[in-house]
Amino acid sequence: MEICTIGFSKKDLRDFIRLLKEAGVKKVIDVRVHNTSQLAGYTKKQDLQYILELVGIDYEHVLELAPTEELMKNYRSKKITREEFRDMYIALLLERKPLESFDLSRQPDSICLLCAEEKPEHCHRSFAAQYMKDNYTSKEIRIRHL
Repeated sequence: MEICTIGFSKKDLRDFIRLLKEAGVKKVIDVRVHNTSQLAGYTKKQDLQYILELVGIDYEHVLELAPTEELMKNYRSKKITREEFRDMYIALLLERKPLESFDLSRQPDSICLLCAEEKPEHCHRSFAAQYMKDNYTSKEIRIRHL
């Protein structure tokens, strides 16, 4: 199984779809807290779901993989370091146990975690992908950042 990650910032719709298609992504997993804001542009939940449907890619919003608003606010305002953010986010995932409701065995072999940040090293999606890899033992998982 391959778990890709992608951020939509600084990507126009054409590049965004091209990256997903070239990677063979079958389903986009939205891991944002808010997926309906004006800033989301073409990635507003209903618009994105429709666009992806047109190109043969499924969509699901999995809020259990999103950080809390407070955690994001503290990280963006630099009240906490990246390492503190990671530790707190992983603790949140361990508490929520998202893999109990989001069953990876029922997912296609190529999914992509979506968030806003352009680079994975500035975003929680890389931590979410690693969490999934570390906590799902039924399949070998590769992580690729698009």
